[in-house]
Amino acid sequence: MRRISIFGATGSIGASTIDLIRRDPEAYRLVALTGGQNIAGLAALAREFRPEIAVTADPARLPELRAALAGTGLACAAGPQALIEAADRPADWIMSAIVGAAGLPPGLRALRHGTTLALANKESLVCAGPLLMETARRHGATILPVDSEHSAVFQALAGEDMASVERVIITASGGAFRDWPLDRLRDATPAEASSHPNWDMGQRITIDSASMFNKALELIETREFFGIDPRRIEAVVHPESIIHAMVAHNDGGILAHLGAPDMRHAIGFALNWPARRALPVERLDFVRLGSLSFRPACETRYPALRLAREVMAAGGLHGAAFNGAKERALDHFIAGRLRFTEMAELVERVLERLQAAAALAGAVTLEEVRRVDQIARDSADDALRLDQAAR
Repeated sequence: MRRISIFGATGSIGASTIDLIRRDPEAYRLVALTGGQNIAGLAALAREFRPEIAVTADPARLPELRAALAGTGLACAAGPQALIEAADRPADWIMSAIVGAAGLPPGLRALRHGTTLALANKESLVCAGPLLMETARRHGATILPVDSEHSAVFQALAGEDMASVERVIITASGGAFRDWPLDRLRDATPAEASSHPNWDMGQRITIDSASMFNKALELIETREFFGIDPRRIEAVVHPESIIHAMVAHNDGGILAHLGAPDMRHAIGFALNWPARRALPVERLDFVRLGSLSFRPACETRYPALRLAREVMAAGGLHGAAFNGAKERALDHFIAGRLRFTEMAELVERVLERLQAAAALAGAVTLEEVRRVDQIARDSADDALRLDQAAR
C-alpha cells in the first residue's frame, strides 16, 4: 500500500487525483490532505479517507476545520508552517497542487525526504527552478511533471537522447478570448475570463489561460525542468487541446503526445510511473475529430509570452519577481481594480522597477525567493496606487 499526500486536495487537480484514488482505494493510504478556503470540502475528504492530518493553509479557518472534524479523532492544523510539517510526514508519493508560490516551501521539504513529488505547482519551478532541481538531485528524490504539457514532453522524451532535440513545442488552447478581437480585450471581465473552452480548472488558472500568463509560466517551467535552451522552446495555439506538446529532433522527426483534455491522464501517468495503467479518460476517435488546427502564439496579443522570454534570458531571481507580480496583478484584476490588458503592463513595470533597483541580484535560495516574491507584490501594489492617484 502506497502512502500518498495531496497538497491542494480541494482544487481541480486535487479533485482529479482523488477521483483516481477512489477507483483503487485499497492501493493507497492517505497521509496528509491540505486545502485552502474550502473547509467543508477538505473535511469531507478527511472523513472519507481518514488521513493522518488535514491542514488548511488559512490559520483563521482552523476553528472551522476543527468543528467540521469533531468526533472523528483526526488531527488538523493550519498555516504555512503546518503545510511544511505535513510535508515532513513520510510518504511515497506527494501531489503538489497548491496554487501559487505558496506551494514551494512544502514541495522543497518533501524533496528532502527523497520522495516522489508529482509537481502541478508550476510556480515552484518558475520561482526557484535551480533550487528545486538541485534539492531533488541531492536527496535522491524524483520530480514528475503534472502539467499536461510537461507530462507530454516527459513522455515524448522517454528513451531519447537530449542531444538530438532541436525544439520543444508546447501547445496552448488560447483560453476564453482566443477568438476575440484585440480591441475588446481591454474591457474583458473576470467572469468572462473565467470560462475555459476546453478545460475544467479553477478561476485563477483559467484567467491565466485567457491572458496566456499560464503559458508564459510553462515556457519558463520547460526550461527549468528539462534544461532546454529557451531559444528552442516554442508555444503554439492549438484550439482543440488534443496535442499537448511536441518534441522535434535533428533528423526532422517530431514526436507528439496526444490525448483528450483531461488532467487525469497526466496525474495518472505520474501516479503509476514508471508503469502505465488503464485510466478512465476518453479515447480519441480521429475520424470524429476530423482535423487539428494551429495558430501562432502572437506576443503582441499575448505580451506575457514576451515577458517570459525576457525572464528566461535574465535568469536568477527574475522568475520569482515575474510570478509574484503576476499573482498580485491577477488579484487586482479579479477585484476589479485593473483591466484585463493592464495585468501584463503592471508586471512589466514591476520587473523594470526591480531591475533598476538591483533587487534581483541574489542567489536562488528559499529566503531570497521569498524576499523577491514579497517586494514584487508590494511593488505591484505601489504602482497601481500611483496609477489610481494620477487618474
